[in-house]
Amino acid sequence: MPPSTTSAEEIHPSLWRASQLARGRGRMVDTGYPALSTELPGGGWPVGVLIDLLVQQPGVGEMRLLRPALSALADRTVALVQPPHIPDSLGLGYIGLSLDRLLQIKTPKAADAFWSAEQILRAGSCGALILWAQHAQSSSLRRLHLAAQSSETLFMMVRPLTVAQDSSPALLRLALRPAAEGLMVDIVKRRGPTRAEPLSISLQPTPVLFSRHARLSRRPLAEVVPRSLPAEVVV
Repeated sequence: MPPSTTSAEEIHPSLWRASQLARGRGRMVDTGYPALSTELPGGGWPVGVLIDLLVQQPGVGEMRLLRPALSALADRTVALVQPPHIPDSLGLGYIGLSLDRLLQIKTPKAADAFWSAEQILRAGSCGALILWAQHAQSSSLRRLHLAAQSSETLFMMVRPLTVAQDSSPALLRLALRPAAEGLMVDIVKRRGPTRAEPLSISLQPTPVLFSRHARLSRRPLAEVVPRSLPAEVVV
């Protein structure tokens, strides 16, 4: 009897062969980086799910990595919840995000930030939501993931690299490390086979980093953390 040619995803969309990338379901947003897109199920950033971006420190290049995706969202609002740095209009303009498209939320407590993010997802009013969090309970992550599934929002959580070994409901988890030309990207979790080698993603420096004003305003940070790469003015 010949073997069945039915694919795993035809049986159920949540199934896939471990040796192959899942096809991806739902809407995708192009990453803008072919080398990265080919390694992601569906060939882009999935919409309506939780995506983990794990960083050594905020500002290593996560916003520049998202530049093509945010630019592709046309006139839809982008929400930044708990950004660790003050957004800069020149840097935002470089990634295609004007101030009239920006919703920035700063809260005194992490619980308030999670609540705000959940309400944004459930309202479906934003094209993208980026939430920076140092600590997150499993229950909070599950609530956010469930809220994201009811939306058409590109939802990213930027969290410390140290949580890479922790469990997460996120369908996609990427570890971002600074490199001379941009970022080294490790795929921590995806619907598909494990990738042992990191991806090298070239990023153009934000023009504001070369301005005299930016150098002067950032000098105290450079003195405090002299051995680290400079954090972006726009996270």
